[in-house]
Amino acid sequence: MLKRLIEQETKSYINNPDEKIFFIWGPRRSGKTTLLKKIAGEIGTSIFNFDLLSDREIFKPSKETLSRIASEHKIILIDEVQSYPESTIALKILHDIYKVKIIATGSSELRQKSKDFDSLAGRYTEHYCLPLSIDEISDNTIIRQYDRTNFESQLSNVLQIYGSYPEVYATNNISDNQKIELLQNILDSYVLKDVINIYDLKNEKLAKDILTKIALQIGSEVSIREIAKSLGANDSTVASYIEIFIKNYILIPLPSFKTNLRRAISENRKLYFYDLGIRNILVKDFRELNLRPDKGGVFENFIVSEIEKKRRNLKSQINMYFYREYSGQEVDIVLEDYHKNYTCLEIKTNPNKHVKDIFPINHKFKIINSSNYFETINSIL
Repeated sequence: MLKRLIEQETKSYINNPDEKIFFIWGPRRSGKTTLLKKIAGEIGTSIFNFDLLSDREIFKPSKETLSRIASEHKIILIDEVQSYPESTIALKILHDIYKVKIIATGSSELRQKSKDFDSLAGRYTEHYCLPLSIDEISDNTIIRQYDRTNFESQLSNVLQIYGSYPEVYATNNISDNQKIELLQNILDSYVLKDVINIYDLKNEKLAKDILTKIALQIGSEVSIREIAKSLGANDSTVASYIEIFIKNYILIPLPSFKTNLRRAISENRKLYFYDLGIRNILVKDFRELNLRPDKGGVFENFIVSEIEKKRRNLKSQINMYFYREYSGQEVDIVLEDYHKNYTCLEIKTNPNKHVKDIFPINHKFKIINSSNYFETINSIL
């Protein structure tokens, strides 16, 4: 079983007096249930799964049932909390009156689904369990110092092709075809059907078509209007589906950085995938990277996703953008901290290609490529 970065945070929460509700967000199949099972085994308790009607009914907001839960569980573990957004009221009572610890996982944040979520203000902390990050993989691998460069190169290739969902990356002795079958199952059973069911959406085919359109233009700005027109759909419907995929940790939005300089333009966002295995199953392409015409966009997505995972895992107070001028020149990533310090990243598959630094505000400038991605990501976060 791989050790996850979130484990240290859960152990600290369990062993310290903090009684705030401990939410863990992340997509289905990212390892949240495995983590809860490990915690349950260590502290000797059970898990409530809100996918099950019987478990949801236990958390009706009545004093009799909640007092019984609190008397039998000093630490309450809840899986798939997004399946019962009405539980917000019960969680508030358990926190305020019975002072129990609660660890709850969800694939979609409750604030997006429950009108009562605001009542939990000041009563919770938020954490993440996402597809495996390069740091988590490195921490779970014995690497000789002389083999470090080779490890990082191979890791980059594998993650750009098959992604880093734990069961895809970490399951031993499975073939490439079996990895593809696993990814197809994750896409069909969780990414699509689960999201469709949770949000009561009407058109699974449209959801898949929207994701596929986005998958085919990673690295480029996404126009909702163009996607809607090409699919014969309504603009607002397409926009709604995209926001749901963002809220469920499938897509990463990268907005345009705006300055007060008129030459900075863009009304559209770029959209990337948290996991490139899901992206590649959508476009049905698992060739080696050197055979692929989209290898530049794939590597760009890889870097954006790793920075986003690290940003969330560390709770870094950093915003991420891209920047484009009227002339068409771009900066791939602009990182802005809360003190308005800027770091600009140019992502290049070719480490020898000349890059012009065009960002108009005082900043640090780095080129990130397949040879230095690991150390560069760690140095900027």
